[in-house]
Amino acid sequence: MNHLSSVVKKYMLYTTIAAMAVSTAGCSPVKEETQSEKSDENTPLQIGMSFDTFVLERWIRDRDIFVSTASELGAEVNVQNANGDADEQASQIEYLIDKGMDVLVIVAVDGTDAALASAIKRAHSKGIKVLAYDRIIQNSDVDLYASFDNEEVGQLMAENVISQIPANGKIAALYGSPADYNVVLVEKGIKKVLADTNIELVYENYADNWKAEYAYDQMNECIDTVGKVDAVICGNDGLAAMAFKSLSEHRMADDVCLVGQDADIDACQRIVEGNQYMTVYKSIDQLAKQSAQYAVMLAEGTDLDMTETFNDGTYDVPYLKLEPVAVTRENMDAEIISSRFHLKNEVYLNVDTEE
Repeated sequence: MNHLSSVVKKYMLYTTIAAMAVSTAGCSPVKEETQSEKSDENTPLQIGMSFDTFVLERWIRDRDIFVSTASELGAEVNVQNANGDADEQASQIEYLIDKGMDVLVIVAVDGTDAALASAIKRAHSKGIKVLAYDRIIQNSDVDLYASFDNEEVGQLMAENVISQIPANGKIAALYGSPADYNVVLVEKGIKKVLADTNIELVYENYADNWKAEYAYDQMNECIDTVGKVDAVICGNDGLAAMAFKSLSEHRMADDVCLVGQDADIDACQRIVEGNQYMTVYKSIDQLAKQSAQYAVMLAEGTDLDMTETFNDGTYDVPYLKLEPVAVTRENMDAEIISSRFHLKNEVYLNVDTEE
């Protein structure tokens, strides 16, 4: 499939992506292929893509950009949605293996799930390459892990918080899902920064399956048991939204430095309105495009020539590491608007701006 390699190289020059519709159903009807069709050298590369969920705003964007990019490269993508169910995801991976995918791209529900690691082992036995997208899958020896520097995400959160609160301030941390290894890395980054300060981390909790409603209850619990805090670090902007709701109901929102991650539209709106200090922006466009390019290269056996590695608990796997960016009101236009991650009129929906 050398023609696809040349397409990948040419694609690096593109600055736009084509729009296309994709199926997001868990096991929606798909075109059945005969063995003769599958062996036809003109048959497009087949990429199976399994998502944790589409409840979070960002995953829909990841899906659309990845699928559109893969289509530009001549590949077809079968998208599956596990709806936050680890067992369902393992079952869907088995389904994609049986469908004869050339490569699997997985956003893991639970990166520690033994059933998922077992499914990946079976994929490898069938000659199917595996790319762990955004979240590492532990002890599975995937062919590529593509994500942002998640420890740096935590460091950016903590650094921005300590720049805004007293030197002996108090912080609450509402992390994401404990099954997501990114959370471990983010927490590590936060505590690495705080270790060199007199700031006290007075409350910590986790949101199973990234369910935002947990952050509301946890923020209420924090206020009831600890009292007022100077800052709240949230695992993502969905959690930050619910923390903000709790803080607002207790009339504390104006006095608390709130930070999150993912640059969701409502978080960007809160930032320009003065209700959230910072969010960590991760260029989904960059992650999805490059992952699609590497997925095609994996499928055709091209050497990825990766220099970074990440230890999944057992194996050192090739690592596509991208850098996150802290976004505040001061650089909102430069980072979010100029990249068209969100439109200016959407971000400043509730704020009067000069033309």
